[in-house]
Amino acid sequence: MVKPSGNFFFLLIIGIFLLIALPNLKPLIIKAKSLEAQTQLKAIHNTEKTYNYMYSKYSNDSDDFDFIAPKTVGEDRTANYRYEIIREEAGSFKAGAQAVINFNEDGIFNVWEIDKKGNPKHLIKDL
Repeated sequence: MVKPSGNFFFLLIIGIFLLIALPNLKPLIIKAKSLEAQTQLKAIHNTEKTYNYMYSKYSNDSDDFDFIAPKTVGEDRTANYRYEIIREEAGSFKAGAQAVINFNEDGIFNVWEIDKKGNPKHLIKDL
């Protein structure tokens, strides 16, 4: 009969702590992943503003203002959100970010939006 070593018990204790702590860390992980959406939407906002200064209008095509959306985890990359220009009007625009991952597996996906004022809004929360 093989006697368990001290390392086995150490790993067992660490595993138990992780099982206890992980559910409490989920909201922090989701919040950290939401920073990606906010950062990319701010980049879209900044490039839209630059485009507006140059052409006196906003664009509804991100190719016009050189925003290249990062590839998502579904495309074997690291981005957790898909980005799009939602609406373009003569003096306004909106861009959105929708999560491609259900962070806490509840069937709800994070959705963010930004407009010409530059304040990201959390429309649907996956908490």
